[in-house]
Amino acid sequence: MNGLRESYDAIIIGAGVGGGAMANQLAAAGARVLVIERGTRLPREDSNWSVKAVFHEKRYATKETWRDRDGQEFNPSTYYYVGGNSKFFGTATLRLRVEDFEDLQHEAGVAPAWPIRYADLAPYYDVAERLFGTHGTAGMDPCEPPRSGPMPYPAIGHEPEIQAFDTRLRSMGLKPFPLPVAIDLHPGGRCIRCRTCDGFACKLGAKNDAEVRMVDPALATGNVDLILETYVHRLVTDDTGRKVVGVEVEQKGQKKTIAGDLFVSSAGAINSAALLLRSANDRHPRGLGNNSSDQLGRNYMAHNNTAMMAVNPFKKNNVVFQKSLCINDFYLANSVRPYPLGNVQGLGKLQGGMLTANMKGIPEFLMDWFATRSVDWWIMSEDLPDPNNRVSIDSDGKIRLSYTPNNLKSHAELVMHWTKLMRSMGYPIIITQKMDIKVAMHQCGTARFGTDPSTSVLDPFCKAWDVDNLYVVDASFMPSSTSVNPSLTIAAQAVRTTEHLLRDVFKIRQPAAA
Repeated sequence: MNGLRESYDAIIIGAGVGGGAMANQLAAAGARVLVIERGTRLPREDSNWSVKAVFHEKRYATKETWRDRDGQEFNPSTYYYVGGNSKFFGTATLRLRVEDFEDLQHEAGVAPAWPIRYADLAPYYDVAERLFGTHGTAGMDPCEPPRSGPMPYPAIGHEPEIQAFDTRLRSMGLKPFPLPVAIDLHPGGRCIRCRTCDGFACKLGAKNDAEVRMVDPALATGNVDLILETYVHRLVTDDTGRKVVGVEVEQKGQKKTIAGDLFVSSAGAINSAALLLRSANDRHPRGLGNNSSDQLGRNYMAHNNTAMMAVNPFKKNNVVFQKSLCINDFYLANSVRPYPLGNVQGLGKLQGGMLTANMKGIPEFLMDWFATRSVDWWIMSEDLPDPNNRVSIDSDGKIRLSYTPNNLKSHAELVMHWTKLMRSMGYPIIITQKMDIKVAMHQCGTARFGTDPSTSVLDPFCKAWDVDNLYVVDASFMPSSTSVNPSLTIAAQAVRTTEHLLRDVFKIRQPAAA
C-alpha cells in the first residue's frame, strides 16, 4: 500500500463494471480516484480457454464458501479480479425496457417501479454503450426503448446456422434481432470470433470487459491509483455516524485504515451488502446506512436462468460464435401468455465438458456428441424481489445467501414454449439445466434505491440515505431484476451517478465523452 496519494476525491471499492465505469468517468473529468480491488489481474494464458480449467477445475472462481438458507456451504461461481465478473460475462449489453421502470405485472406478482424512468437513464445508456463498445442494430428489437441514435458498432452478423434460425423464426411470425454484444470485432479489433467467449476469460483481451474498456483507460489518465489483493473489512464512520472517514483494509497480512472524503462500494450486490453489514456500529446497529429501512441485504435477485441444448442427431452445428441472436417477443404480455415470460438469446457454443462439469454420471463422450449437434440457448425470466431473499453475515463472518426462487411458472412456460418451437424446427432432443444459487450471476437488489428512506437504502443517485458520503454503485441499487443482463444498466447508472458527483458534490467539469 505504499505510494498512495495524500488525498483522493473518491475511494472506490471494487474494480468491476460499476466501479470501473465510475473510475473511468471521474478520471476523465480530472478527479483523483483510488480503486481498491480484493483480487488481482487475471493472467492471459491458455487456461483462459480451457473447458477443463474453467468448468471442471474452476481455476478462476473464488475458493471461499458461503452458506445457503439452511446453512449448507457452497462455492459460488463468482470472480475476484480487475474487471470482476465481467471477465467471464457473455458480453450481452441490452437496455432495460420502458416498462421495466414502471410497476410491471407478472404471473407471480408485481415487479416494482423504479424511482427514475427510462427517459432519465437513456442518455447514460448512450455513454455506457460507448464504454462497452457495443455491436448491434437499433430498431429491430420488438420492445426496444427509444434511443438517440445507432449503436457504437454494427451488429457482428450471424453465421449460416444461426442465420437459418433467424429466417425460420421470422417465418413463424417472431421478430428475432441481433443480440447487442461487447466484443472487439471490427477493423483493427482483437477479436477472432472464437467459441471460448461466453463463460470464459479472453486471453487476447478482445472481450470488452470492465478491465479492458473502463479500468485500464482510467489508469492511463494518471488520475487513478489501483491497489490489488486488498480486502476491505469495513467502513468506519465518525462519531455522528453520518460520514464515512476511512476503510479498514488488509493486504498480505498488513492492516491499515485509508482515509478519504467520499466512498463508493462497487463490490457486487452480495459483497457490497456484506461490507455494509460488517460495518455496523453504535450509530448503525443493523449495518451501515440501514437505520431507516432495514432493507440492506434484502430483496436479493438473480434471474431465473436456464441453459438449453436443442439437438438434431442427424445434423452437425458448425457455428463458432453462436451468441448473436436474441428474441424478445415474450418479454412483455404476449401471444402465448397475458403476462411477461422473459428473454431468449443465443448461448455461447456449448462443449461437452462444459455440461458434464455439473451433470455427474453422464459420460462426457455422450455430451460431446450432443454438443456437436446442438443449438444452444439462454432463457431468462424475471426474479421478483422478496425481502426474505437476503444476504446476511453469520457469527463467524461468513456470508449467508438465503434464497428461494420465485416466478417459476412463467419461466417454466417460456422454457416449454421454446422447447416446442425447437422440436417443430427439427430438434427433437432437448436438454435443459436450470441455474441454481451457486451460480451467483446477475446478482442484484440488496440495497435498492428509491425516493422513500423507509423503503429503500439509497436515494435515486445511489447515495445511502443515512450516510452523507457513501454511495453504492453496482447492481445492488436495482429494485427489480427485469429480464435482461444487468451490465449495461449498471454502467449507465454509474455514469449518471458520476455526473451528479461532478456537478453537485465536487463541482468540477463534466467527464469527456466516452
